[in-house]
Amino acid sequence: MSADWFRNATWNEVVEQAFNEKLHRARRKEQYLRIQACTLARSHPEIALRLLDRYFALKDDFDHAQAYVDQATALLALGRVNEAIESYKAALAREAKFPNLQTLAYLDLPYLIATGGIREKYDDAIQLLEKHKARLASPTAFPVDHFRWHAAYALIASETDDAAGAKVHAQSALEAAGRDHSGFRYHPTVGLVTKQHDEIIQKLKELSGS
Repeated sequence: MSADWFRNATWNEVVEQAFNEKLHRARRKEQYLRIQACTLARSHPEIALRLLDRYFALKDDFDHAQAYVDQATALLALGRVNEAIESYKAALAREAKFPNLQTLAYLDLPYLIATGGIREKYDDAIQLLEKHKARLASPTAFPVDHFRWHAAYALIASETDDAAGAKVHAQSALEAAGRDHSGFRYHPTVGLVTKQHDEIIQKLKELSGS
């Protein structure tokens, strides 16, 4: 069991029973279901989806945008890409209604489209990147956010006969990938580009001519 009963990294009958007992006594059940689902989205996606079904069945819709993103994460872990895309769209639609509650869906979706080579959605991805470009200027934007924005643009440009654009954005993405400090004094390594992006980085090096 996790120290926080709603952040269990593993899941079995014992953990589930303890979680449900705590949840039964909790006032804000929605947030605990959502957080537990987020924790399990990659490692136990089917469990996460069931928890999110329970979340969406409740009345409090405060955290719907992030819940849709967590849903997309779980769906991707199961290889259900088209459904994940719809979940990201739902998150963005929710943000449009409640702009004070934002997620990273504006990056997650175009990056998925670009890295997945989903050509029929390239125009949608570019429109989304442009629409939310100003968010990169936020002091809370991490190097990995800049990396994914420019990487998505570069990959799509390379597939749509825009070699010059692909090169410029690839160089910007690689610059972000090379940063070794987040810019946050007390969290210097948070939000850096990690090895999980190595394959994309190699493609970007080819596009940048480096």
